[in-house]
Amino acid sequence: MTEQKIKIIGIGDDGKQSLLPIYEKWIDESEILVGGERQLAFFTDYSGEKRVIKGGLTDLVNDLSKEKKKIVVLASGDPLFYGIGSYLAKKLNVDVYPYLSSIQLAFARMNERWQDAYVTSIHGRSMKGLAQRINGRDKVALLTDAENNPIEIARYLRSFEMDEYRIFVAENLGGENERCGFYELEEMEAMDFSPLNVVILQKVREVKTWGMGIDDQEFHQRKPEKGLLTKKEIRTLSLMALNLRENSTVWDIGTCTGSVAIEASLIAKEGSVFAIEKNEHDLENCLLNQVKFRTDFTAIQGKAPDKLDSFPDPDAIFIGGTAGSMDDILATCCSRLKKGGRIVLNAVTIENLMQAVDTFKENGFDPTITLAQISRSKPILNLTRFDALNPIYIITAQHKEGASQ
Repeated sequence: MTEQKIKIIGIGDDGKQSLLPIYEKWIDESEILVGGERQLAFFTDYSGEKRVIKGGLTDLVNDLSKEKKKIVVLASGDPLFYGIGSYLAKKLNVDVYPYLSSIQLAFARMNERWQDAYVTSIHGRSMKGLAQRINGRDKVALLTDAENNPIEIARYLRSFEMDEYRIFVAENLGGENERCGFYELEEMEAMDFSPLNVVILQKVREVKTWGMGIDDQEFHQRKPEKGLLTKKEIRTLSLMALNLRENSTVWDIGTCTGSVAIEASLIAKEGSVFAIEKNEHDLENCLLNQVKFRTDFTAIQGKAPDKLDSFPDPDAIFIGGTAGSMDDILATCCSRLKKGGRIVLNAVTIENLMQAVDTFKENGFDPTITLAQISRSKPILNLTRFDALNPIYIITAQHKEGASQ
């Protein structure tokens, strides 16, 4: 006997009016109707059993997998677009019948194409890291929730000086109380919005964006002792050695002005970066640089390895300074690094080089070393000469082949 498939049907805020006649027929013929309270409220005359989705989906999957009755699951909009459809489809035998997604409807209300938009969800998620994900994009669509609402989004954008955007808010799409409109960031503080909304950011003017190899003078840094940051050329080589991906989790130990953490955030836009710095004044400059370069990573004050236990396990670690605690820091980093990850440490002295290499080997890592001797051109009258930067040992360490963590 063929197993009865569960039907997952997308529905709009206008209830039954958004359904095709065949979908209504399937719902009427079903024996169990599953959905949120809002979706189930559209079917007051339903004769079968109603089950409200509350909390996690694990219990729901377990219950539905045991049923032999005809089941229909109702979901908002497109069930496979940040909806429950993708999870249920992996666990159960289902057919999915989507309605228009809220994003589609919002762009339709704007009379704007959306195939070139960047779409992301902050529904039930932190806005942390949103700045680098959206910076420079022409159109951004955001799925929101009660906490990450249009007002909080406006405040967030203003905190990173992202005033090149205006906001389109689409509320109660398809419902009786639908309202859509454009707003400036500054005017939104005094407004009130429905909890059912979609936010679209539209860029109205161009701004400068940043890539790998930001010039040293662009960073806020300690004065008059300028130069207390990883130099551009060394920074670029070190970031290449880290082999970052778009979704990498990165640690920056001894971040100082945050130059490495900032450029790591620009590469790992969909990942997360965690930085630690013991000097309070350097950390203040780091926070200023985060705003300037629109990189929203976690930066805390402390001396490693203390407080590293508050960071999630990393895919990559950059160590710009150890402040005399190298053995302890490397032991922690080696034990926490994910399999296949890399640690990159910059050393200035031969003694630190040898200590790092020995400690990496003791912890089951294979280190390789690059000696970077960089010189920069400098004008002298109508001529040009070269100024040498301090030689830097760039040590890259990976798990030994076949070694277990």
